[in-house]
Amino acid sequence: MNDRLLADYCKALAHPIRVRIVKILLEEQKCITGDLCDRLPVAQSTVSRHLKILRENGLICGEVEGPRRRYCIVPAALSELRDLISHL
Repeated sequence: MNDRLLADYCKALAHPIRVRIVKILLEEQKCITGDLCDRLPVAQSTVSRHLKILRENGLICGEVEGPRRRYCIVPAALSELRDLISHL
């Protein structure tokens, strides 16, 4: 088991807002930052900071769509996380 990778994924998910972001992205498939902000009880700058952490750890990816960025789950990363957790 890759303990370091599991620890990194866990750190990325170690905040309730980041867990909520992942849940929203799983529900919606893709979501722009503004839509996430509308569904979360925090400021846009806070949402952006949490998105950055999730993106840096490979759990989500973002692509530019005009003046906005659209985010989605990285399926391979989520699958890997599930596999790592199942081997604890």
